[in-house]
Amino acid sequence: MKTALQIDFTYDQVLRLVKQLPQKEKLKLTKELENEAIHSKLSRLLKTFKTKELSLDTINKEVDTVRQEIYEGKKR
Repeated sequence: MKTALQIDFTYDQVLRLVKQLPQKEKLKLTKELENEAIHSKLSRLLKTFKTKELSLDTINKEVDTVRQEIYEGKKR
């Protein structure tokens, strides 16, 4: 049987613990925090642009148009 344990830490307590970690573990923690921040920002961004009026087909057509314009610009 597993028992969940929840401990409340202050920011300063966590910071002291992190400072005790080896450099390799600090880097791992940094990457994990960055990934969490990126995921959070991306989720907010996707919510901002979410619409029922924009289909994948519409997006693909626009992408094709822009690619064609870029391609034609490079040929000149």
